[in-house]
Amino acid sequence: MKLREYLFPPDPRGWGVDPDYRFTLANERTFLSWIRTSLALVAGGLGSIVVLKDIEGVEVIGVMVLALAFVTASTAFRRWSLNERAMRLDQPLPASYLPQITAIGVALIGVAAVILLVIDSR
Repeated sequence: MKLREYLFPPDPRGWGVDPDYRFTLANERTFLSWIRTSLALVAGGLGSIVVLKDIEGVEVIGVMVLALAFVTASTAFRRWSLNERAMRLDQPLPASYLPQITAIGVALIGVAAVILLVIDSR
């Protein structure tokens, strides 16, 4: 499998048969939720850089949040596509690491923020 096909799977509507539209719409709502999450991360990342200028090293936190936003947004489409294809082929949904990646990323950002606040308060 080529890297482009891995990152951007082909249109899943060319596979199998149309599933019940409710499942397709639920899959789309999940995709939009991940996109909404990434937009919130973008706002938080940019906001932390712009608003918290007085805290030394806050740019690191902002860049970490923006990187997590990029990973979330870019992975959301792949997840939607693979789920849609699995439903059309009547296969189990593929495993996704996106929730785990997001949870670990937010935890690491939180730890980094606490460290920066402790260092800045000295």
